[in-house]
Amino acid sequence: MQNNDAFTPSEFVAVVNQTLEYAYSSVLITGEVASFKVNQGKWVFFDIKDEETSVPCFMTLWNLRQPLEDGMKVVVRGVPKLTKWGKFSVTVAQVRPVGEGSLKKAFLMLKKKLAAEGLFDPSKKREIPDDLTRLGVISSTQAAGYADFIKILNARWGGMKILTAHTQVQGMDAPDQIIRALNYFNERGDVQMIAILRGGGSADDLSCFNDEKLVRAVAASKIPVICGIGHEVDESLCDLACDVRASTPSNAAEMLTPDRKEALLKLRREMRMATGAALDNIDAATYENADKCKKISRGILAKYIEPMWRENVSKIRKVADGLLMKYVEPELYSNSRKLRDVCSLVRNNYNVLEQDLLHKKKLLETLNPENVLKQGYAILAGKVSPGSVVKITTLSQEAEAEITTVKERK
Repeated sequence: MQNNDAFTPSEFVAVVNQTLEYAYSSVLITGEVASFKVNQGKWVFFDIKDEETSVPCFMTLWNLRQPLEDGMKVVVRGVPKLTKWGKFSVTVAQVRPVGEGSLKKAFLMLKKKLAAEGLFDPSKKREIPDDLTRLGVISSTQAAGYADFIKILNARWGGMKILTAHTQVQGMDAPDQIIRALNYFNERGDVQMIAILRGGGSADDLSCFNDEKLVRAVAASKIPVICGIGHEVDESLCDLACDVRASTPSNAAEMLTPDRKEALLKLRREMRMATGAALDNIDAATYENADKCKKISRGILAKYIEPMWRENVSKIRKVADGLLMKYVEPELYSNSRKLRDVCSLVRNNYNVLEQDLLHKKKLLETLNPENVLKQGYAILAGKVSPGSVVKITTLSQEAEAEITTVKERK
């Protein structure tokens, strides 16, 4: 090698990094965390090791989305590089715990941190809208959980407008895809609720729903979020941060929609109860208003009919007395034939007055409300206009009814 073929240190580092980037643009490494530390609240340093070898790693704190500590088993995604100081390391883009023990430890550490910030505060939870007709769904459209959700949703009620954002629901890329879908629905603003769905799986499969950035995005959503993730026994931090938690995707569908059959049965029960109550009220009003009608009838008789009868009887007597005094007494002794004529006249006048009185009495009796009701008619009282309530009185019942339509009689 001649001098003009030699690299400067900077050139050597650049060539090596170019070669590494070409050969290994991105690598996944699984191992155990060692020598974990955070510098200046910005930079994260740790080693990932196995029984024989240790690889230094570097990343920004911003990219650390699940807590780490020494002894955890993790998988990292990054780019191998040679630093300007000539040291080899992996610049990490993503890291997440793997294995039941490490996942549980990371879950508990992040749960404690976010709970202290109030991210899971029950008082901040919003309910499912009563008039839910537009739903945004974030899920893998190829997953069985999504298919079950749609099937149950349509079977229970139907007619809901569903907008679906297809994303991965496991793996290192899933959190960012779900976050973009959440932002998409929030920016559109044309759905009333967002559902995040994923069927059952292992702890590793569901660990993406414990991603700190995703959990914060769920809690910050302007639109209420329901999560149906895993099985009933599974718990994710997204479950704790969302507004409504469902145990499974199928359970989410049940919570979001009423059951058509149950709704019809409930409506029938309520109608029967309302009908029974109305009939009870009518029966109670019947006795009350029958008594009122009797009082009204007695009042009319006492006020109009009886005084008229007494008045006319008195008139008849006065007329009879006048006739006797005028015609009968002067002729009583002079002409017996004339007496008979006068008596006949008196009787005729008396009969005419009596018939007139009986006719007026019958007329008043026909106007008696009690008699009108006996003929099958009903009395309607109240303002006759749409929306008003009127009272209807029959011979044996009294009811209230709402006027729905009024039109001119032709």
